[in-house]
Amino acid sequence: MPTSIRDTVEPFLVPIHRIGRPFVAAAAIGSVVLWLFFGFGLLVAGLLVTLFVAAFFRDPPRIVPLARGLMVAPGDGRIVDVTTVEPPQELGLEPGERVRIAIFLSVFDVHIQRAPVAGRIARYIYTPGRYTNAVSPDAGRENERKAMIIEMPDGTEIAVVQIAGWIARRIVTFLKEGEPLGIGERYGLIRFGSRVELYLPPGVAAQVGVGQYVRGGETVLADMQSGLAAREMITI
Repeated sequence: MPTSIRDTVEPFLVPIHRIGRPFVAAAAIGSVVLWLFFGFGLLVAGLLVTLFVAAFFRDPPRIVPLARGLMVAPGDGRIVDVTTVEPPQELGLEPGERVRIAIFLSVFDVHIQRAPVAGRIARYIYTPGRYTNAVSPDAGRENERKAMIIEMPDGTEIAVVQIAGWIARRIVTFLKEGEPLGIGERYGLIRFGSRVELYLPPGVAAQVGVGQYVRGGETVLADMQSGLAAREMITI
């Protein structure tokens, strides 16, 4: 229960990622220009746009679970697909089926991507493509995308794929190939609506289901140590 004005206000004071600050500043300056030349009505519209841009680039802290073997969500959003598939050859992963978890990020979700596991960035793979709706099952094959291959300490490789949508036209990564990653560490961003796909290690089952909302860096998607089978879930 809040005990002071600061406690009440603090949850709303979410940091803005450094990449988004120029966009927020530009929107704010544009709002002032609109007010000076066109009056108060457009100032209100400009401020609403500024708030939307600030909300899009928000970067809230996350409480990351550190138990050995856990894999966390690489981004905020709703799970739209959990399927066992053969990974695309473009990823360069070992042959064999793996579970793929797809997360759709709406324009209202946090768009910072976080590492699902600790390891090393083995390589990036950029593939140009279309900009269809990121909810579509075909988005992972047809849209512009950038895959990050993470080599875990035991040598196993997994893939996290950032996929652009019909609004999102810019995929950003913050780290370079060869750099180490901690679980939950920020590594990238997709601007304005997108999709993220995660390919689990061979033989590892998903512990989440379609329709579930997940939070990047916090929600556990799989447990590599437990050997648990996929959870059965219902919507009630």
